[in-house]
Amino acid sequence: MVKFINALTEFIGKAVSWLTTFLVFFVCFDVFRRYFLKDSSAWIMELEWHVFALIFLFGASYTLKHNKHVRVDLFYEKMKEKERALVNFIGALLFLIPWCLVLIYVCYNYAYNSFEINEGSPDPGGLPARYLIKFSIVLAFIFLLLQSVVMVIESWRIMKSKA
Repeated sequence: MVKFINALTEFIGKAVSWLTTFLVFFVCFDVFRRYFLKDSSAWIMELEWHVFALIFLFGASYTLKHNKHVRVDLFYEKMKEKERALVNFIGALLFLIPWCLVLIYVCYNYAYNSFEINEGSPDPGGLPARYLIKFSIVLAFIFLLLQSVVMVIESWRIMKSKA
C-alpha cells in the first residue's frame, strides 16, 4: 500500500507540474488580450485562478512526500533521524491527519451543495460548473491524507529500526 500511494503521489506531482506551463500560457494569453487587443474575459481570469489552485492543492501531497513543505527548522535539521521520525509521527497523528479529515468533511459538504444548485460563475462569461473546482479541494486533501498515513508508517518504521 505504501508503494502504491508513493507512486500515486509521484504521478500526481509530476502531472500537476505541467499545469504551471499551462498557467504561464493562460496568463500570457490574458495579458496579450488585455493590453494589446483591449479585451478581457471573465473565463480566462477564472481559469487562471483555478489552475493556480490546482497546482497548490494537488502539489501538497507531492511536497509532503519529498519533505519540501514549509516548516520552522530551528531544531528539526539538527535532530537525528529517529528524532525527526518521532516529530513527523506525532505531528501527522495529532495535527495533519485530523486536519485533513476535518477539511475533507467540510469541503465535501461545500462542494456537494455547489453541485446541487449547479453553481457557476456569478460573472457574465465566467466558467460554469464551479463545483468541479470545489470537489478538487476534497480530492486534494484525500491525497494529502493518504500521503500523511504513509509518513506515519515510514516514521514508525524508522523509529523501530535497530540502527
